[in-house]
Amino acid sequence: MSRRSAPALLALHGVRVLGGPSVDAVAQRFGLPSAEVREHLLDAQAYGWVRRHDGFGETWSMTARGRQEEERLLAEELDAAGARDVVAAVHAAFLPVNRRHGQACTDWQLRATRWDRLAANDHTDPVWDDRVLVELEACDDELAALCATLTDVLVRFDGYAGLHAAALARVKRGRHDWLDAPDRASCQLVWIQFHEDLLATLGIPRGADS
Repeated sequence: MSRRSAPALLALHGVRVLGGPSVDAVAQRFGLPSAEVREHLLDAQAYGWVRRHDGFGETWSMTARGRQEEERLLAEELDAAGARDVVAAVHAAFLPVNRRHGQACTDWQLRATRWDRLAANDHTDPVWDDRVLVELEACDDELAALCATLTDVLVRFDGYAGLHAAALARVKRGRHDWLDAPDRASCQLVWIQFHEDLLATLGIPRGADS
């Protein structure tokens, strides 16, 4: 049976994987009441695990101490679910797909010319763009398969595949900002969050698996 994470852990984990989110963003991502997420984050703040920021609306960030506590809780959950081997295997399978996805995003953003190898892609070459979209669709299919495997053991991995597919569908309809915009669940941002979730779950430092 797939293990459902405790709401307190999801609130803390959401701060990490979403990267400076609001309470509502964490609540929406994990299907929790906003009031419950706020209470858990206030508790975490009292322990020194998170910080609250009120400059441009209320957002939350994780402290180094909180990161250690979150990884401890995730490791306990992983072992209690007997899912360590499954998650490790998915992470290993994800790495080559991650490289392909990164290259596809770069190819969507840049289109080298004779004079400028870092020239922005102006999307006037449909052959180039179609090739990139085919690769992104292939990565999307593989992400869906990996997430299905993970969700069979840990419920909290549900959602990434649907968000990425929805963003890619918008890109294909001409909404190019949904490829890499940092202010919404764009293809690139959802992919980064999924990667961060794997790293956090396995206790792997970012960059150590590149």
